[in-house]
Amino acid sequence: MPGTVVTFYSYKGGVGRSFTLANIAVLLARWGHRVLCLDWDLEAPGLDAYFRPMMSAAPSGGVVDLIDDFLVGRLRPGAHTTRLRGAEKLDVITAGRADAAYAGRVQKLDWESLYEQGFGDYLERCREQWTAEYDYILIDSRTGISDIGGICTAHLPDRLVVLFTANVQSMKGAVDIAERANVARDRMPYDRPQLPVLPVLSRFDAREEYARSEEWRRICLEETKGLFRNWLDRDVSPDVMSRHLTLPYVSYWTFGEQLPVVKELNPTADQISFALETVAAVVAHDFDRTDLLAENRDAYVAAIRAEKSTFAYDVRISTPRPAKNLADDLMKYLGELGASPVLSLSGERSLLGKADDARHLCLLVDGEVSRWQSAEVELFLHRTLGQNRRVIPVLTEDTDPNTLPGYVGNLRHLRLGPSRGPVEIARNLMDQLGGTTALIEPGDLDVAGVLRQAARAQLRPLLWGLVDEIVADLQVAIGAGESERAQELAEDLLLATRSRSTDTGSDRRVLAPPSTRMAIEWTVQIAEARATRHGFSGFLDQ
Repeated sequence: MPGTVVTFYSYKGGVGRSFTLANIAVLLARWGHRVLCLDWDLEAPGLDAYFRPMMSAAPSGGVVDLIDDFLVGRLRPGAHTTRLRGAEKLDVITAGRADAAYAGRVQKLDWESLYEQGFGDYLERCREQWTAEYDYILIDSRTGISDIGGICTAHLPDRLVVLFTANVQSMKGAVDIAERANVARDRMPYDRPQLPVLPVLSRFDAREEYARSEEWRRICLEETKGLFRNWLDRDVSPDVMSRHLTLPYVSYWTFGEQLPVVKELNPTADQISFALETVAAVVAHDFDRTDLLAENRDAYVAAIRAEKSTFAYDVRISTPRPAKNLADDLMKYLGELGASPVLSLSGERSLLGKADDARHLCLLVDGEVSRWQSAEVELFLHRTLGQNRRVIPVLTEDTDPNTLPGYVGNLRHLRLGPSRGPVEIARNLMDQLGGTTALIEPGDLDVAGVLRQAARAQLRPLLWGLVDEIVADLQVAIGAGESERAQELAEDLLLATRSRSTDTGSDRRVLAPPSTRMAIEWTVQIAEARATRHGFSGFLDQ
């Protein structure tokens, strides 16, 4: 899938455009995306200043060198890229080499002449290579109305982020350029859809003069609300979304070129990195799933953060101390089946902070959900809403699901029982972890286990006829996915094949006839068949 080109534009300077782009680039790269930044603000370049500590050497070329390549017939979109240290995949193409000749090179550029010579087609080929190599290409555009601004806002992007401050010139200019960009795209010879535009109110100080700040927030929303129309979920109001897309004024970060997201790794709501994370998540979600953002901002950000994450463990087994031996058995069998489990023992305070190192959470419930387990579940669900991660309760035989709190009792659970021990539960868990499902849902009885037990039984000859009937009915129930009916028949089979005190003579009991054994073996295969689940959507589908 090709990458996405996102241009960051502001009508006026001093709104923090380059600052915002640089921080969002670091976040996207941290979350596992391949990111390229381009500094197209050729008259006043400065994006490289934010990344200078991450450069091993000064850039030897940049955007102006791409233009030189075009003039001599060379296509080298990656030749002037600077790889940044300390990031998995974060590259930058600066405006150009900062030497005495730079200003003269920029002043000689004639954009109209360049486009007449075919520079537009050349840029298209560059764009194709960039989007093939990177997930996100972030462009720092020139301010105001200019030829460069047109290239950055109309020709190149798939998405446009416009930043403005709480003044009329800034916001009206941002809205105007967004409208101009879409008009220009309609006239272009390239296939470009309407441009989704993300309005970001920047450097907004709401800590003092609250009433005045709310009035200006209303003014800004009234001016920019039309920009939300083609991407915001219809159930989310522009007012709610605009508050999520507000970058606060924090004086500490106005000195020098700084990257707060490097230092504020777990920001609180009053820190600027919190707002930067939100905007970055909207970009990474391709302006989508805004209903989740309106409902739970932390889950929205966590969903994109976890999208490309790798987990140290497949599943965390949370257990109260009295059930630790059972949890140890479950860990053992899961390991033998190829999973990577980790134990969480109620009362170990350090484990609560590590709830995000396992993809799924298995809750071993012995009678009741402990307060510690409640805290684990709450933290896990808060972090993972909207992700492909789930909570899987496993109930001991004496646990009544009807007495459990709703957030656990309403989930599909696995249950230990006479025919379902840790081995069988481990197999069921592997199905859940692997995104596969049996033809019938697991119940109190392990249907395949009951069948295997029946195959080893010794019964009076007449009883084997009854077993044949039950097994035939089981085949139909399993094939039809009738889980409750399959459980009832498994219980009937268990009753029919159990040893009786009246069966005293061995001559009165015989092993299963060959035809019965074959029918049982076939039914076991059906009961253990697995199908892949499509659209696996976490704990909510359980």
